Amino acid sequence: MYFDLISDIECIEIIATGGRIRDNMRLRKEFGEARWRKLKGVAKIQLQSGRICNAELHWYEAHGIGRKKMKIKQILD
Repeated sequence: MYFDLISDIECIEIIATGGRIRDNMRLRKEFGEARWRKLKGVAKIQLQSGRICNAELHWYEAHGIGRKKMKIKQILD
């Protein structure tokens, strides 16, 4: 990852589940069969440059597997 989480993720929302996820087949092949969900939330992060900011994050998550492929969607400040 090119950033570190500094705070807990807040305002978590489900974007898509199961077959409505475009990358569902790739996730199953790479990480295993599970009920995958795509989520979004807001957290305080530290970029590699040292800058600290709030950002909207998107990631995939499955029970027993955890968060995978977390990315910054938008920097909020």
